[in-house]
Amino acid sequence: MRRHWIARGLKFVVFATLVVMFAGVVVMTLWNWVMPATFGLPGLTLGRALALLILSRLLLGGFSGPRGRGMHWRHRMRERWEQMSPEERERFMAGMQRGCGRFASRTTETVA
Repeated sequence: MRRHWIARGLKFVVFATLVVMFAGVVVMTLWNWVMPATFGLPGLTLGRALALLILSRLLLGGFSGPRGRGMHWRHRMRERWEQMSPEERERFMAGMQRGCGRFASRTTETVA
């Protein structure tokens, strides 16, 4: 059983390395195709392309990935919606259509 998990782990590491290397080659190729001709910048090596990929990921996206991030509110809202009576649901929907909080007066003024 343990040998099975080790083999799966090694396959994952090899696959992840190939994906990262492929992404680096794509970044390097696109950079070397566009940037030197357009802006006169020097070409990239594979190592610098990987570093640029990591830097852009840190600055723009983080490493946690888009799946599930910030979506816990949907589960909570669904639970609350299911616990509401039909009258409460109607009041909620009417309030959402009117507007929320400090923006409610602006919404009703522009519509009227």
